[in-house]
Amino acid sequence: MAIPTGPKVYADARAALAGVVRDGITVMSGGFGLCGIPENLIIALRDSGVKGLTVVSNNAGVDNFGLGSLLKTRQIRKMISSYVGENKEFERQYLAGELELEFNPQGTLSERIRAGGAGIWGFYTRTGAGTLVAEGKEQRVVNGDTYVLETGLTADLSLVKAWRGDTEGNLVYRKTARNFNPMMASAGRVTVAEVEELVEAGTLDPDKIHTPGIFVQRIIRGSGYLKTIENRTVRQRPAAGAA
Repeated sequence: MAIPTGPKVYADARAALAGVVRDGITVMSGGFGLCGIPENLIIALRDSGVKGLTVVSNNAGVDNFGLGSLLKTRQIRKMISSYVGENKEFERQYLAGELELEFNPQGTLSERIRAGGAGIWGFYTRTGAGTLVAEGKEQRVVNGDTYVLETGLTADLSLVKAWRGDTEGNLVYRKTARNFNPMMASAGRVTVAEVEELVEAGTLDPDKIHTPGIFVQRIIRGSGYLKTIENRTVRQRPAAGAA
């Protein structure tokens, strides 16, 4: 079946990143764990050879997959994340002083990205008050509770993954893939989306669109998704004849 065409539609991930990636930029990468990550765009970013990246993502993938492939090639200078426990190379680089890390409580990270996309410079939250998270940050007491000032986050480039999209860049996410992707789409100066199914404009139900196309500058139809599971755990079957 022919791929729909349009001014926002690019042939592949490499073409979609041409002219927008360079050394030292800040990149947001959507998804939750390995669910809903922009697999094709991450590979194209790796293959572009850019270095010194600051990457905003809930996690850092796993060794040799997702953002882990960019860590392996030493293209990431700094991670802004909430969870990085599945990546041994991340641990090695961080403990060796080769990688900067800015940790955020998960909800705070999500709200920082949402705020950045909404044009909100900063906000106060009780999360992290009285902990290492609050060190060096402005704090304010309101009605007896301490609040920490957190700043909004934006990026030079946002890479997001959706289930369906149309040629105008309107996106629909599916289940867990809706974590982080919508906020990042609005917080990037340039947003590139990859979708599993690309349809003509007007095909999607307007009431079910999660990211309006105004936030998306480039879009591709992805392929070859592995959809890897971080830790596959299944229940042990009882022995034959067991009660």
